[in-house]
Amino acid sequence: TAFLATRVGKTFLLTGSQRMKQRPIAPLVEALRALGAEIDYAAEEGFPPLRISGKKLRGGTVELPAQISSQYVSALLMIAPTLEQGLHLHLRGEIASAPYISMTLALMKTFGVEAKWEGNQLYVPSASYHGPTSFAVEPDWSAASYWYELVALSPDPETRVLLRGLHAESVQGDAACVDLFAPLGVKTEFTREGACLTKQNAPISALYQRDFSATPDLAQTLVVTCALLRRAFRFTGLASLHIKETDRIAALTQELQQFGVHLTSPTPGTLQYVPDAPSPQLLDGGGVPQIHTYDDHRMALAFAPAALVTGAVEIHHPEVISKSYPHYWDDLRRLG
Repeated sequence: TAFLATRVGKTFLLTGSQRMKQRPIAPLVEALRALGAEIDYAAEEGFPPLRISGKKLRGGTVELPAQISSQYVSALLMIAPTLEQGLHLHLRGEIASAPYISMTLALMKTFGVEAKWEGNQLYVPSASYHGPTSFAVEPDWSAASYWYELVALSPDPETRVLLRGLHAESVQGDAACVDLFAPLGVKTEFTREGACLTKQNAPISALYQRDFSATPDLAQTLVVTCALLRRAFRFTGLASLHIKETDRIAALTQELQQFGVHLTSPTPGTLQYVPDAPSPQLLDGGGVPQIHTYDDHRMALAFAPAALVTGAVEIHHPEVISKSYPHYWDDLRRLG
């Protein structure tokens, strides 16, 4: 949306899947309009599809609610150097998914634009991007989380997985899975080749508590892992999951019922689980769980490792993984 708004003399109709048309876009649209953009709603106010007439934007100062999605922030930051006056972005409220903003700024710096971030204020000068002589894209830590889950759920105490190219120093916030999975029995050792994951005994504490406001894309993986390990948990900072590819809180709650897992949401943005059985109990006579993915790649990715616990799962619409990890099924087959 932000990029198209800067394409001088071009007009666009930006649309998407049915779910995309249900995801709120008003905060970004209003911010872009304040910077001079010409954007209209083609259907329902506040949601795609959008009619966009590209033009040179003046820039300046704009406010944006920070607690909804860091994607709005990143969109504005990336076009900011092209604005006549640059950008002063004031973020209102608690900043959601801050590591993703840091990653955006680090990438911009690599390509010649240095911004300032002070508290809830971001400053980006009017400038020109210029590429480095070489640039290496890090392997995806979000995708790595599913291999952490596989190790955690594996019944084989000798399970060992090497994730090539992953290193301790990373610009990605989702590298936090190293610490998130340690209490679940996954040890990480970094070598020159990458991250080596090994299974180890993990003492079961009374309650596993984590705040996912900085790493929402890891939430599904941890919820499924803990539920199938019968590990009690209370996860907070999940409000943004309601507006992802699906309502991920509702989807997790629904699909985990097949495993005899009952999640509760005592407060907004919170998921809680207290085991009422020592091991997963399949419903409906113990058949193969049928996982509905709701057109959400992370539902398929997070539930596939459940087969290590139940013997098998059937993933409906497995092609959804193409959005972020298109070779996932091939990688699982190679694992055996």
